[in-house]
Amino acid sequence: MEHIVLSVQNLKCGGCAHTITKKLSALEILGDICVEADENTVSFSYANPNDLEKVKKVLADIGYPVVGEANPLSAMAQSFVSCAVGRFSKN
Repeated sequence: MEHIVLSVQNLKCGGCAHTITKKLSALEILGDICVEADENTVSFSYANPNDLEKVKKVLADIGYPVVGEANPLSAMAQSFVSCAVGRFSKN
């Protein structure tokens, strides 16, 4: 398995981290998922190179594109929604 650390945009807090962790865990193709809100990073292990592209798509879809990729206003707005959902679902 490969292990990677991705720097992501719009990651602000524990609510964001919770949402990212929940969405990535649902993929069932990753291991050792760790989201560090203080460092704006997401790390995980994966077996197939295609899995990395799937993860990047999921992150962008929920408002957390990888650094270097487009970060349109719609992604920023989606990250606020994902953040709020993460905060409420933690409780």
